[in-house]
Amino acid sequence: MTDWQLKTPVALLIFRRPDTTEKVFEAIRQAKPPKLLVVSNMGRPTHPEEVAKCKAARSIIERVDWDCEVLTNYADTYLGCKERIYSGLDWVFQNVEEAIVFEDDCVPHPSFFRFCEEMLERYRQDDRIMAVTGDNFQTDHQRNDASYYFSRYTHFWGWATWRRAWQHYDVNMKVWPEIRDNGWLLDWLGDPKMVDWWAARFEEVYSDRKDTWDYQWIFSCWVQSGLCIVPKVNMVSNLGFGSESTHTRDSYDWRAGLPVNELSFPLIHPRFILQDEQADAFTQDRYYYFITNQRTLTQRAKRKIYRAKKLLQEFQSGDRSGSVWSLVNQILKEKNN
Repeated sequence: MTDWQLKTPVALLIFRRPDTTEKVFEAIRQAKPPKLLVVSNMGRPTHPEEVAKCKAARSIIERVDWDCEVLTNYADTYLGCKERIYSGLDWVFQNVEEAIVFEDDCVPHPSFFRFCEEMLERYRQDDRIMAVTGDNFQTDHQRNDASYYFSRYTHFWGWATWRRAWQHYDVNMKVWPEIRDNGWLLDWLGDPKMVDWWAARFEEVYSDRKDTWDYQWIFSCWVQSGLCIVPKVNMVSNLGFGSESTHTRDSYDWRAGLPVNELSFPLIHPRFILQDEQADAFTQDRYYYFITNQRTLTQRAKRKIYRAKKLLQEFQSGDRSGSVWSLVNQILKEKNN
């Protein structure tokens, strides 16, 4: 990879996380994209510390020290998660034909940039492919020798797409009532349980009860019968779980800070462009069902086991600063009093 040089533009979406923004920026800095497009929300005026953190995050972009065209789209007022990200990505794809996209807490393996660039080039004119992701939630399950597979699920912790795909994005999901009522979702998913799960998510977004942008992107891809390219290993780590996060607030979530892996080149391409149904069934059960209140007893047990392992790791390392130890100390103090 020493002779390879990134040519694809990179988009970075930032808000109030200068600590994680710095880590993502350093990964981008190592890749040296020729064009960097930065989208930033602004803190709420009622939260002056949030405004200060936004400005600190923006100042990190001033550290660009390689040959790079930097474009910025900075909000003057707080826009909310949905409006800021979708309007920012609209701006990105008005300026470039394709881009690799990171939020401010998603740190990639260096090989992810080359993977995205090769996928963007190979499938540039293939309307069946809507996106490329760096997120693999298969927990080391590999079902063939290919370097990647095709999925109906589009993940966003480090991803890439083209203008020709993003043009189908509809933040308001105007066709959802028709899709909901005509049975198409069952034809697409093939499982009534999955239909119920996704219909609930889409209805929540359509009725504006959830301030998000990502379910709309999944829906837009599905309406086009589109697929997402998923690497055979996880290539992006989300460091943003915790109290500062908008949606991922549980730092003990199994998806938090997953390790990243290198993908070897040259890539081994799948023989056919077909959805990997086994992998998607695993993702639906392991990932999507996990993030709702519809967790099974088994999933809850796994969650407790995971927290116990975290506690043991903290104990063995001598680290008593974790949130679990804080809770233990609080209980002990109350007992002694």
